[in-house]
Amino acid sequence: MTRVLVVDDQFLIRAGLVGLLDAAPGFKVAGEAGDGEEAVRLAAKTRPDVILMDIRMPGMNGIQATRRIIADAADPAPRVLVLTTFDLDEYVYGALRAGASGFLLKDSGPERLLAAVAAVGGGDALFAPSVTRRLIEAYAQQDRSTPDAQPPPDLNTLTRREVDVLKHIARGLSNPEIADQLSISEATVKTHLNRVMTKLDLNSRAQAVVIAYETGLVTPGG
Repeated sequence: MTRVLVVDDQFLIRAGLVGLLDAAPGFKVAGEAGDGEEAVRLAAKTRPDVILMDIRMPGMNGIQATRRIIADAADPAPRVLVLTTFDLDEYVYGALRAGASGFLLKDSGPERLLAAVAAVGGGDALFAPSVTRRLIEAYAQQDRSTPDAQPPPDLNTLTRREVDVLKHIARGLSNPEIADQLSISEATVKTHLNRVMTKLDLNSRAQAVVIAYETGLVTPGG
């Protein structure tokens, strides 16, 4: 059973999401919040598996709430799936950088939304990777200040093989594809990825992709 916290400042959208999840087998609504501060409180109280997070809210926005929730959460931290009205959104980019696992357009159909929640809840940290990578490419190399931006980490702590794995992750390859490209086992890929996440203090595969672009390890179109 995947427990979901629904966060949206618009009552009708929030109620629709809650109704959809309540009616679908395999999902349980852990709570609902109308703003970022309430989301932080409820996340700590209910410890959901997945949080559907609206990004543009008055007061504490979805980026700030995502960062707070992940920083304060007991292990394992909930996976955050950002809700947005359009895909090339610098606020979504900021949320991915803060540790969100992926994003979903608000006009997605019910089946797609439930599939996204299930995928994220099951550990698939990057839903719709081609679209997510396009978003990251659009903002990572631009000279702009994204909301609550922080400097990228130093990659010098990584071994050569860990850097190789990070490059392939940024290019959208799955673990089996990376194993094939590097002629190593899938288990070894997972080990290297876990070390990358630990050394760079990352919380999601999407966040690793952001870091790879921001540090210049990979470049848009490269």
